[in-house]
Amino acid sequence: MKQFAVIGLGRFGKSVALTLNKMGYNVLAVDISEEKVSDIMDSVTHAVQVDAMDEQALKALGIRNFDVVIVAIGQDIQANILVTVMLKDMGVKRVVAKALTELHGKVLVRVGADQVIFPERDMGARVAHALVSKNIVDQINLSPEYSIVELMAPERFAGKTLDEAGVRVRHGVTVLAIRRGNDVIISPGAKQVIRAGDILVVVGREEKFKDLEEG
Repeated sequence: MKQFAVIGLGRFGKSVALTLNKMGYNVLAVDISEEKVSDIMDSVTHAVQVDAMDEQALKALGIRNFDVVIVAIGQDIQANILVTVMLKDMGVKRVVAKALTELHGKVLVRVGADQVIFPERDMGARVAHALVSKNIVDQINLSPEYSIVELMAPERFAGKTLDEAGVRVRHGVTVLAIRRGNDVIISPGAKQVIRAGDILVVVGREEKFKDLEEG
């Protein structure tokens, strides 16, 4: 199972951490603020008060062993960039960094960030799902429990009908539409055949999407 670390627990970082935890992943939450760490402590795997600018402190946390580290430090652009550099120097496999401006984003790419996120365009919860899913294209949260998700049809579904794939009965989600190139099939019936490359627009509970992807 992938392990995630989130550095910076502002609105964006907290949202990413909580969503990843809700999805069943191990999450380490890090912030210099004791109050923010205390606030999230019971909702993630581990929460630690650490100055992310302290390289030795990060090493002591075993940060290089995490599959993905999200640098969600907010207004302090210098700290945001330097922490990103330190993480890459430590050998972290994938560093995802939050940027405030286009220029800031370009700098993050130059210093080695594997992915740059602009919070005004990417909601924290949506980013969290994208980090752990190869198939989810987009997501709209309807409530804390239900979402509408666009995802690439799993390869094992190709050539099967919706009924044969067990989308509703086995996986517990409802297909609202199928996007196929420039065409959209609205309210497809149980006998609708799924083709390779189709994008399924489905509605259901959060935990069901993970089951759908993993089979």
